[in-house]
Amino acid sequence: MSTPFGACILDAEGLRLTAEEKRFFADADPFGFILFARNIDTPDQVRALCAEMRDAVGRDAPITIDQEGGRVQRLRSPIWRDWLPPLEHVAVAGPHAEEALYLRYRIIASELRDLGIDSNCAPLVDVAGPETHDFLKNRCYGFDPGTVARLGRAVADGLMDGGVLPVLKHIPGHGRAVVDSHLDLPVVGAAHRDLSEVDFLPFKSLNDLPMGMTAHLVYSAIDDRPATTSPVMMRIIRDEIGFNGLVMTDDISMKALKGSLTDIARASLNAGCDVVLLCNATLEERRAVADVSGWLSPAGLARAERAMEARRIPDEVDIRALEAKLDQLINGRGDG
Repeated sequence: MSTPFGACILDAEGLRLTAEEKRFFADADPFGFILFARNIDTPDQVRALCAEMRDAVGRDAPITIDQEGGRVQRLRSPIWRDWLPPLEHVAVAGPHAEEALYLRYRIIASELRDLGIDSNCAPLVDVAGPETHDFLKNRCYGFDPGTVARLGRAVADGLMDGGVLPVLKHIPGHGRAVVDSHLDLPVVGAAHRDLSEVDFLPFKSLNDLPMGMTAHLVYSAIDDRPATTSPVMMRIIRDEIGFNGLVMTDDISMKALKGSLTDIARASLNAGCDVVLLCNATLEERRAVADVSGWLSPAGLARAERAMEARRIPDEVDIRALEAKLDQLINGRGDG
């Protein structure tokens, strides 16, 4: 087994790494990195930033991004494609939704790989409901667990076939949240049985994926702690849902989680998360979180290595042909 990596995923402040960031990343050796809109300008610039990140840690570290489509996409026109929100895309594709989502995310994977990005924070398999908060609702794929699981698999397959690691989110399910976890802590009162029969099911269907991201919300019938910092919920993720991939937290700087960043990082790892995701923080905050996060545990390192081994060379496809096929599906000519 290789030397452990830092039990964190970190971002950068700008379009290129500063000298101080390079030194910090070399010391902290984070498992991976994440990019945001502030890190995106031109294709050559993004490629150079990804190369600097990997050079800093001296290895082919995974670099992820949120490229769902709709509101949540860091790569945008005119250089890259703009996409409908997923739920709208599913609606316009109708009976061809599964193939349409596969094609959509295979095309997205091609764009990401071209830049040096080899992971995407998708599929999102939270089950939408009538009261799902607007921050999440149109990012979902459907309103029943079977549909969500089937379409989530299509998303994951499209990414994997394009050489991009999917990150399953928000495990074990965020669909019942009626407040935005970026701003407040959602509390869900549903019974464990109801959660198992609906919310947990898509994650169970996709429990073979290499990486997953936690949900920052409380399931009050099970535990009074947010899932990210709850050992009880982590046992459900591992045992009931059967997910044995690498578990990263959602961004610990979100307002759903209370306390200092270092305390949240510590609590997340103690609960059973493998790595801490910290975004939009100062260099001093990133350094403090990296210090308390330390190195991946032996079990976490094994999961991290399995995830990295799951990266594959993209299958050879004609992207223009895929775009044409997707256009046919979306415009109702999928049977022609």
